[in-house]
Amino acid sequence: MHKLILNILLFITPTCLLAEQPKDWQLGFQKAASSGMEDIVWFHDYMLVPIITAITAFVLFLVIYACIRFRASRNPVASQTSHNTFIEVLWTLVPCLILIVMAVPSFKILYEQDEIPPADVTIKAVGYQWYWGYEYPDENIIFESYMIEEKDLEPGQPRLLSVDNEIVVPVNKVVKVLITANDVLHAWALPSFGVKRDAVPGRINETWFKADRTGTFYGQCSELCGIKHAFMPITVNVVSQDEYVKWLEGAKQKFAKEEFSFKNKVVKKIIEEEVK
Repeated sequence: MHKLILNILLFITPTCLLAEQPKDWQLGFQKAASSGMEDIVWFHDYMLVPIITAITAFVLFLVIYACIRFRASRNPVASQTSHNTFIEVLWTLVPCLILIVMAVPSFKILYEQDEIPPADVTIKAVGYQWYWGYEYPDENIIFESYMIEEKDLEPGQPRLLSVDNEIVVPVNKVVKVLITANDVLHAWALPSFGVKRDAVPGRINETWFKADRTGTFYGQCSELCGIKHAFMPITVNVVSQDEYVKWLEGAKQKFAKEEFSFKNKVVKKIIEEEVK
């Protein structure tokens, strides 16, 4: 019973009050952390929901009215009406007007998502079975990000969402993400930023976001990619500019691209020797 009450409360709770990660029985969006996601939430709450509710209520009224008004006991002789020009024109024009009203803001949102402004930070995300690889090409940083097993979680780390190496980006800066895959189809999705792009082998897709507040935000691979599809979380840590600069200093030593490539060659050589 308490779960049902919680479900109802979450359904009627405004999306702006929800957290940056999924909650049990959550039905709404996560709290927006970018202007793009704020536009999506506005479109959903003040455009889609009212229109869908109005159409559903109207259709339900027509069904109930027809069942009562045209029941067999009240109309022993069936109507012979074949058509009604006015009604046919009406039910053609009204849906067209509704679609036009919905199209204007939706096209605006789509245009803003596809039009990438000059980037302050560029990140390349590569999907693997079943983890993510990240590269900061302008900073010579490259690393892999694996989900932390449940037995290794520290207090406060969410299950199935925490990773060993997080993406770190500065607040109020444009972050461009280049997305691809190494094996099968994946999808890089961050609900709080309103971002979701397919990761396709042999192709690079682009997206961007500009986080308007600091914090840790979670996403997941959103394209079925194999047996461990659910174990490909995405964690983005948004920090101040000073904290980002400090992180870069340490990351350039810990995740230097040359050192990463050398380690991969060593591992590959060991595997080849074991196979022989």
